Amino acid sequence: MNKTVVITGASKGIGAASAILFARKGYNVVLNYNQSYQSAKLLSSSLSGQGFNVFPVKADVSNKLETDFLINEAISKFGTVDVLINNAGISISGTINEMDIHDSDRIFDVNLKGVYNCCKSVTPKMISQKSGKIINISSIWGQVGASCEVAYSAAKAGVIGLTKALAKELAPSGITVNAIAPGIIDTTMNEEYTIEEIEDFVSRIPLSRMGTPDEIALAAYFLASDDADYITGQILGVNGGYVV
Repeated sequence: MNKTVVITGASKGIGAASAILFARKGYNVVLNYNQSYQSAKLLSSSLSGQGFNVFPVKADVSNKLETDFLINEAISKFGTVDVLINNAGISISGTINEMDIHDSDRIFDVNLKGVYNCCKSVTPKMISQKSGKIINISSIWGQVGASCEVAYSAAKAGVIGLTKALAKELAPSGITVNAIAPGIIDTTMNEEYTIEEIEDFVSRIPLSRMGTPDEIALAAYFLASDDADYITGQILGVNGGYVV
C-alpha cells in the first residue's frame, strides 16, 4: 500500500518540488494550497495526468478548523497520513518599526501557528498508528536571524523550538519530528530582493550559488524515508555552507 504525504503550501517552490518528488517515489500526495488555486490546479492536473495519486485540498493553515479539515480529507481519501511536511510560509521584509502589525501577525500565524496547527491536527492519527514522520521547513534566518526580517526570523526560530520539543513528546509513539533550515533558495519568495542584494547573498555562500527547491525536497524525502528512522529532533541545514 502506498504511503501518504500531506504537503502544505504545495502549489509552488519547495512545496511543489516536494509534491513532484514524493509522487514520483510512489506516495499518495495531498497537495495543500490556500490562495494559489491556479498553480495548485495546474500541478495537480499535471501529476494526475502522469498517473500519480494527487489530491488537492484548500486550507488556510493558520486556522485550526481548516487544518483539521485538511488532515481529515487526507485520511478519508487515502486512509492514513504517514508524512506531514509543514512547508507553507510567507515572507514580508521591513524593519520592526516599519512593519505593519497586520503583516507581522500574518507571518506568525502562517509560519509558526500554521506548523503548530498542522502538527496538532495530524498527531492523533499518527499516535494511533504508532508511526509517522513530521518535517518542518524552518530557515537559516531562524538559526541566525536576519536584519529587516525580525518577524520572519522569530517565527522560523519558533519552528525550530517546536520541532525539538515535539520530537521528544512523540518519540515514545514511534513518530519522528525534524526540521530543514534552507539557506538562500531560488524561489519566488526572493523576488522582493534586487539583483544586487541577491548577488551579495550569493557572494557569501561557499558553494557560490543559491540552492534549488529540488535540493530541499530531496532532504525532506530522506527524512521521510526508513533510512532516517533513528533521526529525530534535528535541524538539517541545507544552505551551501552559508556563513553570516
